[in-house]
Amino acid sequence: MIIKHVLLIITVLFFAMNMGASGIAPSFAAVYCGKLIRRKWAVLLFSVFVIIGALMVGGRVAKTLSSCLLAAQYFSFDVALIILIGAAVSLFFANMLRVPQSTSWVTVFAIVGASLYFNSLNIATVTRMVSLWLALPLAGFVITLLLFKIIYPPRLSNMWFYEKVHLWKKQIHFLSLAASCYIAFAIGANNVANAVAPLTGAGLINSFFGLLLIAPLFGLGGWLVGDKTMKTIGKELVPLGLITSTLVAFVTASLLLVASLLGFPQSLVQLNAFSILAVGTIKHEHVLAISQKATRKTFLVWLAAPIAALFITYIMLKVFIGG
Repeated sequence: MIIKHVLLIITVLFFAMNMGASGIAPSFAAVYCGKLIRRKWAVLLFSVFVIIGALMVGGRVAKTLSSCLLAAQYFSFDVALIILIGAAVSLFFANMLRVPQSTSWVTVFAIVGASLYFNSLNIATVTRMVSLWLALPLAGFVITLLLFKIIYPPRLSNMWFYEKVHLWKKQIHFLSLAASCYIAFAIGANNVANAVAPLTGAGLINSFFGLLLIAPLFGLGGWLVGDKTMKTIGKELVPLGLITSTLVAFVTASLLLVASLLGFPQSLVQLNAFSILAVGTIKHEHVLAISQKATRKTFLVWLAAPIAALFITYIMLKVFIGG
C-alpha cells in the first residue's frame, strides 16, 4: 500500500506540473515573447494567480468532476490513481510535442474511460459538458470578431485609436500583464480541479486542501517546461500584437470563468485558439494559419491526447482491476 501511495503522489506531482507547463503558454506567451517580462517573473505571477483562482472558484469544478461523471461508489484509491495516470501520460506527450493541450479534455476523457469500464457513464452530464465545450469557443470567436472589428482595419472612424497608441505604451504594457494574470486566475479557477477531483472523489482529501496543495505545482511545471510551450504559442502560431493578444486574453479568460462558475471544466487552449482564429479571419490570415505545420500538429494532438487518455484509463482498469 505504501508503494501505491508513493505512486499516487508522484502521479499528482507529474500531472499538476504538466498542467502548469501547458497552462502558462496561453497566459504569458505574448508578454514573454514580446520581452515585456522575464521568465522568472512570468512563472511567479502565473503561480500566484493560479493559486488565488483555485482557492476562490476551483471547488465548483472539482465537485462536478469528482461526483457527476463517475458514480461515487466506483471511485477508489486505485481508480483515482489510474485516472490520474491516464490523464497525466497523455498530457505529458502533448507537452513533449510542444503543443499546449486541454487539461480538462484529458481529465474528462480519462474519467469517461473509467465510467465506460464500470458501465456508469452519466450521459446527461457529458452532454451538457460537450455542449459547453462547443458553445463557449464559438462564443469566443464571435465576441472577439465583433470587438476586433472596432479597431481593425484602420479607418477614419477609429483613426483616433491608432494616433493614441504610441502615447499609451505604458498603459498597454500594463494591460497586457494584467490580462496574463487574469488568464492565470481563470486557469486556477478551472484546471487545478482536474488533478484534485479524482482524489476528492476517492475520499483521499477534501477539495479545499487539495486545491491548496496542488495549485503551487502549476508554477513548478511552468518553470521546468513552460518555456517551450510559450515559444510555440508566441512565435509559431498566428502572430499577435500586444493589443490584440490582450483582447484575446480577456475574452478567453472571461469565458473560462463562466464555465468555472457553472461548475464545468473547460479548455482554455481551445477558447484561446478560436479567439485567435477570429483575429486571423479579419486579417485574412485564416488560410495561412490552417496551413501552418505547427497549427496542423496542434489540431492533431488536440484530438489524439484525450482519446489516448480514455484508452489508457480503460485498459489499465482492465489489467489492474480485472473484469
